[in-house]
Amino acid sequence: MKEMGRNMQTIVDGLSREDYAVVEKAALAIADHPQPPMGEKMRIMGFVGGDTPRFKVFDGETHDNATALAKAAKNGKGEEAITVFHKLQSSCLACHQAFRKPFQEHFYGKAEVRQ
Repeated sequence: MKEMGRNMQTIVDGLSREDYAVVEKAALAIADHPQPPMGEKMRIMGFVGGDTPRFKVFDGETHDNATALAKAAKNGKGEEAITVFHKLQSSCLACHQAFRKPFQEHFYGKAEVRQ
């Protein structure tokens, strides 16, 4: 998650400088983010339980939006890249609002973890 956050910041920087190669690379890193190890994945899915389909939808939206952003950046389409980045940010925010606090409380014993 931290690496995805760094990639989001890199995208903002790249968009502001119209450095679309940087945007494309960071967007692809988000789209193809590493999956957690199987044991951790099982703990997460066990915790998510009945919300697993919803969680997977958010992950799919993140992948699709990041892929679309990479494509727009590759083609040098700044306005389109910004529009798609907004969609990517919105899908991240929706997932965080649904899952972040319960995850942090369950796995870390506190509601907010900032590093």
